[in-house]
Amino acid sequence: MSRGRAGRTAATPAAALLFLLLLLVAPLGRDADAAAVPEPEEEGVDYGAALSKSLLYFEAQRSGRLPHSQRVPWRGHSGLTDGLQQGVDLVGGYYDAGDHVKFGLPMAFTVTMLAWGAIDFADDVRAAGEWGHALEAIKWGTDYFVKAHTEPFVYWAEVGDGDTDHYCWQRPEDMTTSRQAYRIDKDNPGSDLAGETAAALAAASIVFRRSNPHYSHLLLHHAQQMFEFGDRYRGTYDSSIAEVRSYYASVSGYRDELLWAALWLHRATGRPDYLRYAVDRAEDFGGVGWAMTEFSWDVKYAGVQVLAAKLLLEGDPGALRHRAVLEQYKAKAEHYLCACLGRNGGNGSGNVDVERSPGGMLYVRQWNNLQYVSSAAFLLTAYSRYLSSASGLLRCPAGAAAPSDLLALARSQADYILGRNPLRLSYMVGYGRRYPVRVHHRGASIVAHKANSRFIGCMQGFDDWFGRGRANPNVLAGAIVGGPNGRDEFRDDRGNYMQTEACTYNTAPMVGVFARLHRLATEAADGGCRRGTADEAADCR
Repeated sequence: MSRGRAGRTAATPAAALLFLLLLLVAPLGRDADAAAVPEPEEEGVDYGAALSKSLLYFEAQRSGRLPHSQRVPWRGHSGLTDGLQQGVDLVGGYYDAGDHVKFGLPMAFTVTMLAWGAIDFADDVRAAGEWGHALEAIKWGTDYFVKAHTEPFVYWAEVGDGDTDHYCWQRPEDMTTSRQAYRIDKDNPGSDLAGETAAALAAASIVFRRSNPHYSHLLLHHAQQMFEFGDRYRGTYDSSIAEVRSYYASVSGYRDELLWAALWLHRATGRPDYLRYAVDRAEDFGGVGWAMTEFSWDVKYAGVQVLAAKLLLEGDPGALRHRAVLEQYKAKAEHYLCACLGRNGGNGSGNVDVERSPGGMLYVRQWNNLQYVSSAAFLLTAYSRYLSSASGLLRCPAGAAAPSDLLALARSQADYILGRNPLRLSYMVGYGRRYPVRVHHRGASIVAHKANSRFIGCMQGFDDWFGRGRANPNVLAGAIVGGPNGRDEFRDDRGNYMQTEACTYNTAPMVGVFARLHRLATEAADGGCRRGTADEAADCR
């Protein structure tokens, strides 16, 4: 089953044909520009810079009226009439990738992961001086979710149409494509979207609890209503909205999102009925049945299982009453983590461990593989802390792993993204000496509107900007692109959208990872991880 941007079309039929021909005649590998550069010595990794750039990226993806504090100078206001046709205010939110559609499901997952990172690694984000930017990134999403939730059982799921959008190559400031908005309601349910949005709002309510209690309460109110909406009127959102099926089809269904939302609401409120929901439906909804080897905007089971395991590891009093079921959740969480570590004891049954590229990258599938790398790095980093707090070990069929082993694998994946890979190429745009310069991104690939306000039409963008071989005029700093294939091969070509398009959910999980690694590296440089756990201290010395 496809967990990438299933069915994403090429920019134009001609571009698709050209791309396929290029694949046939030229194997992916080091691009011509990179081949001309002498092999550089391996650089040190600056997690603080990576953290700063990762948060900057979300400002480049903003839709709506940009604030005076906007730090990405080549972006301007866009989508200012979103929702006008439907009589609602849908201005704001994030573009998911290199296009200008606002897709609700991946946007909500992006915010959930930003919020989870801000909750678990708050001290680390603050120590890096990025707390304010992290809050801004989360709030830009949650403000939009509150707007889009116009009635208790109505949520606006999408703005824009993927098909028309993909036949245009324009800056968001010039956008002439359809801004049709689509909604879920009682007659057209979307439990997966409602559940993921409830999770995002609940997690964000925790983040803002101290600094903005009124806003935190507002988010929690909407989260609880969204969860009730998704649970009462069940169905997948792509069954209600045909326009989304080619781009973000809900292959895993909605049960994982309802479990996910319930556990986030339990974490936000402490109410036992939310935990009981996840326990009572653990088997029927697949929470203790699915042994996963991926975690993504579509498939939440591994995240659900890690949240459930956390309750046991931290000795939550309410969790002890449900120990038997939560132990089953924990076993599935550990299957995922052991799969990433390669310690499930591959026995020929297939799909036991996550594959690795020759250069050590976790490899799930060829389309935008780095989304799975970043989400795995986050769960590994988070679980290493949970295990450390419980002085525990990860019990894998092929041998136990210490918390430091999980953190070491997360670090290796972060380092791979940042350039410690066979091509010595950073897959975070704007980081390091060499990174992709022909990112598949409309706004970055066309001269900035502020530099040249002359209108650029739909097809003119293809003729003048998409097809040219030069580097993008604007650097999409902090964007993590789709990345290399399973042989560590990558071609920096704007038409190679499977590898050069960046998505918000690629970068979002890395915010927490970079913050934790930066804190440990800083403390190690100061003479030891004085404030970390014993296992983390051992790992970073």
